[in-house]
Amino acid sequence: MENLHSILLVEDEAKLGQIIRDELKRQGYVVDLAVDGNEAESFFKAKTYSIILLDVNLPYKSGLELCKDFRAANKTVPIVMLTAIGQIQDKVEAFDLGADDYLVKPFHFEELFARVKALLKRTDKPADDEKIIVEDLTIDMRNKSVVRGDLQINLTAKEFTLLTLLARNRDRVISKQEILEKVWDLSFDTGTNTIEVYISFLRNKIDKPFEHKLIHTKPGFGYYIK
Repeated sequence: MENLHSILLVEDEAKLGQIIRDELKRQGYVVDLAVDGNEAESFFKAKTYSIILLDVNLPYKSGLELCKDFRAANKTVPIVMLTAIGQIQDKVEAFDLGADDYLVKPFHFEELFARVKALLKRTDKPADDEKIIVEDLTIDMRNKSVVRGDLQINLTAKEFTLLTLLARNRDRVISKQEILEKVWDLSFDTGTNTIEVYISFLRNKIDKPFEHKLIHTKPGFGYYIK
């Protein structure tokens, strides 16, 4: 029985794309498979998706270009990058353009499907009327908006989730392992510096424009808001 979730899968390796698509369909998802950048754009403009699985190296228009365009058009849809490129600068660029997650080929399909379920689980959560306030920082859970002082701050979905975790645990040091489990739904360390990259993104947006810094590091232990 199909569920309500639709997935846009963008993969130019036909065999791999078909395998992933068929398995996602068996799990109950509605899946559209695009094999190049132009086709992906057409699909994206034609309907609303629950999640996007996006290869980087694509004919006509790269996955990074598509990620930027998709994020500009839809601030909340989860985007997972799939690529054979493993360089950290490529990961940083993808995150900076609005990607929520990043898997390097070859990856285990079980890990991909687990991440899809985790991202969809978070987007399924009902709206929360709560406002979290830390000094001059206000997080509005209903509108998914962040304001510090008079400055409206635009965050990606993953940045918002990380900031919310820190703010809900004000003054408590959150370990990397806890962040992995609660923000990325991973029970193991992938060996990348993804968390450090996202903390850096948050600091640039939350702290850099202000003299007083809210986000802190306790070396060897983790991160906290104070």
